[in-house]
Amino acid sequence: MNAWTYLAEDGDPLAAAAARAATAGDDVGAVLATGGDSWADIAAVWTVAVETGAPLADTLRAVGAALRDGADVTADVRVALAEPAATARLLGWLPLLGVPLGSALGFDSIGILLTDPRGGVCLGAGAVLVLAAQVWTRRLSRRARPPTAVPGLRAELWAVALSAGTSPDRTRTLVDAAMPAAASAESPDDAARTVAFAQRAGVPAAELLRADAWLARHRARTDGRTAAARLSTRLLLPLGVCTLPAFLLLGVAPMILGILRTGALP
Repeated sequence: MNAWTYLAEDGDPLAAAAARAATAGDDVGAVLATGGDSWADIAAVWTVAVETGAPLADTLRAVGAALRDGADVTADVRVALAEPAATARLLGWLPLLGVPLGSALGFDSIGILLTDPRGGVCLGAGAVLVLAAQVWTRRLSRRARPPTAVPGLRAELWAVALSAGTSPDRTRTLVDAAMPAAASAESPDDAARTVAFAQRAGVPAAELLRADAWLARHRARTDGRTAAARLSTRLLLPLGVCTLPAFLLLGVAPMILGILRTGALP
């Protein structure tokens, strides 16, 4: 309670609400869950620790390190994706530079695109290709984005509950109820299989679960960097299929039509 009161002094409304809930003996985890983003992950840890009687300070300290590691994974992937995505957005507007380029070279590119029937066809087709390239690029970039959930959070929650002496069946119920809405794609059965293996092998299940969580974060970092590398290659598709043809239609074609209009070519 003292910790939430101290945090509330900075004017954070969520911390103030958590302090009031702690003072009144209400569910602090439910308050934190309304904060979204990382607060939802902390709310899940808080809820499981309180329900199982696990030491709250030690639990938050241990899981906090895992959450920071998960945030580092997300940041690494976003940095890796930033360069190809920014390059694609920049090249996506390349066709529009063809119009002033033609004007700078002495051609009436704007007049041809707006008044000549053939220029109008080029203008319409080029605009459609530019729009298609933008939509295609955004979809490719969106698919390569890392998930918002912290990798391995479910395994961490299982480790917290089992360390407090909770049975596997009750642990599964508590964790399933506490997991945030934007839960990771890991299967709910993965942790149960790890616990079953630990019981057969006679080893501490919590340590194996924490190892699973670390492995999930390592895999997420690797998958994210792989997705960034693939994105650089896949972005060549809208560039070749849409962007370059649009540049020819909006930049080169009006100059050719201008030359033909002046009769410079037979």
